[in-house]
Amino acid sequence: MLKFFKLAILLLMVAACKNQPNKKEETATPQPEEKQSEWTYLFDGTSLEGWRGYNMDSLPPGWTIKDSVLTFDTELGLEQDYTGGKDIIYGAEEFDNFELYLEWKIPEGANSGIFYHVKEGYDGPPEVSPEYQIIDDENYADIHDLTGYNSQFGAEHPELLQDWQKTGADYAMHTADESKKQLNPVGEWNSSKIVFTPEKVEHWLNGKKLLEFVPWSEEWNTKKASGKWDNAPDYGKYKTGYIALQDHSSPIWFRNIKIKKL
Repeated sequence: MLKFFKLAILLLMVAACKNQPNKKEETATPQPEEKQSEWTYLFDGTSLEGWRGYNMDSLPPGWTIKDSVLTFDTELGLEQDYTGGKDIIYGAEEFDNFELYLEWKIPEGANSGIFYHVKEGYDGPPEVSPEYQIIDDENYADIHDLTGYNSQFGAEHPELLQDWQKTGADYAMHTADESKKQLNPVGEWNSSKIVFTPEKVEHWLNGKKLLEFVPWSEEWNTKKASGKWDNAPDYGKYKTGYIALQDHSSPIWFRNIKIKKL
């Protein structure tokens, strides 16, 4: 009887222990809240505040918002007739080191680009600003006559779109890795990212890194002096400036334009 009584007491103690709250769970450190986003939207689909034409106080005709998309509404022009466009800048703030992200789509035969470290007072951003190239890689040379333009640079086949002119390239400086390029067809959205620091610049397309280079390095200066920019002394020299989008006589659509300072 005594043994039975002791056994009953032991079972009651075990049951009581099981019902005790887990002290470890009670005292667990709360997880920190997710860090607030460091991204700043340059265009969020609702307003063009901050945007204006290059060397202008207002937006040029054609640039507008349609269906929450920043649109350049125009007819496709031919490359051989191009004499300059109505590029626009985000003029509210200059940026030095940054990560820039945006989404874009183009029609068949279109051409555009993204500039950074833009300074005003020149004929256009290309004179001073590096460019992330946007173009219809597949159809551009079939629609436009490139021979006259490309012949001045000694191209072996000037009638063709050159590697330094294709989407994702650091225009006329560094070519994109074609093996990593996943360019969506015309009429479909693509995403681009530019990461700029004095140590390294990266161009991304649809989540794949296409190229990287070191700005103002010996290799960079050699490229600058041996190609399209040999007679453009101010090209790429500025370490801060505006973000700009190019009008190259083509319809184009942009959305989700955002930047993060580095």
